[in-house]
Amino acid sequence: MIASMRMTYVALMRGINVGGKNKLPMATLAKLFADEKCANVATFIQSGNVIFDAPAKAAATVGARISRRIGRELGLEVPVVVRSAAELAAVPARNPFARADVDQMHIMFLADAPAAARARALDAARSPGDEFALVGRDVYLRLPNGVGRSKLTNAYFDKTLATVSTIRNWRTLLKLIELSTR
Repeated sequence: MIASMRMTYVALMRGINVGGKNKLPMATLAKLFADEKCANVATFIQSGNVIFDAPAKAAATVGARISRRIGRELGLEVPVVVRSAAELAAVPARNPFARADVDQMHIMFLADAPAAARARALDAARSPGDEFALVGRDVYLRLPNGVGRSKLTNAYFDKTLATVSTIRNWRTLLKLIELSTR
């Protein structure tokens, strides 16, 4: 039956195991996904990247379910954004900064596609020297001065676009694509 066919997805957590805060062991995180009927669960690096297989219907709600469980069981507020392996694999081809140094490139994943009026409210001059491009539910970032110095933060995009975001560097994105298209 096609409706129950499993596909591969990547769940991207925000704000765990950063600077010694919001500690969440990857084994615990993997178990949460397995408990939610996800299969072939694997984690990648400590910042909260989970590759898993699930039917599309289950994958559509697993991020919210995992976020609630982390809050309830571990006392942490952790947003979770989910992308299919196919969505992730399409990200590099849409990169408007493809010629940029890979060390300057980051991708921000949004939980929801923003309303057009909210997207128009983004300020291209907010962080001089930095560039961004909103493409659907992804924000491509070229940050020549580094992510730590940029004013193009999760908080800024979350507030302006009325959604939740999480960011990954380009090398992590490429590895997640490799792992999720196995």
